Amino acid sequence: MVQLTRIYTRGGDRGETSLGDGSRRPKDDLRVASYGTVDEANGVIGLVRQHVDAGSDADTMLMRIQNDMFDLGADLACPAGDDPVKEARSLRIHPAQVDRLEAEIDQMNAELAPLKSFVLPGGTPAAAYLHLARTVVRRAERELVELMRLEPVNEAALRYLNRLSDHLFVMARHLNDKGARDVLWVPGANR
Repeated sequence: MVQLTRIYTRGGDRGETSLGDGSRRPKDDLRVASYGTVDEANGVIGLVRQHVDAGSDADTMLMRIQNDMFDLGADLACPAGDDPVKEARSLRIHPAQVDRLEAEIDQMNAELAPLKSFVLPGGTPAAAYLHLARTVVRRAERELVELMRLEPVNEAALRYLNRLSDHLFVMARHLNDKGARDVLWVPGANR
C-alpha cells in the first residue's frame, strides 16, 4: 500500500523528477509526458463520474478504469529493466485488463444502432466529457508510440490505451441515450 506523509519534496525544483526505479529524468522527458497525459485523462474521467449516477454500471466501469490508469501510470513511470527480480516487482498493465475493456465495449455496443456518420463531441454532459477524455487518451497513445521508438515499453500498455479510447467512445454513445442524443457530423453542412 502507498503511504504519502509529505506531498512536496523539493526534488523537482530544478526541472527533474524521479521515476519509479529511482532514476531521475527531466520533467519534459517523453516518458514523464506520457504518464502525465495518462494522469490528465484520468482527471477528465473523474469529471465524467460527476455526471453519472453513483454506483451505476457506467460509474463502476469508470472507477475501475481510473484505478487501471494509476496502474498504467506506475507501469510507465518504471522503465523496463534487465533485472528479472525488479521487473517481477514492477506493476505492469496486464492483458486481462485489455480483455475486460473489450468485453465491456462489446456489451455496450450491442445496445447501440450502427453509426451512419461520425459523432461530434456533445449530447449529455457525461458524453461530452467522455469525448474529451477520449481525445486525451489518444494523445497519451501517440506519446507512448513515440516513447516506444526510443525505449522498451510494456506492449500491453499501448493496447490498453488503444482499447480505452474505443471504450470511452462507445460509453459516450451509450450515455447519450444509447445513441439517440448523439450529435452527428453533417459533411459540408456549412458551405
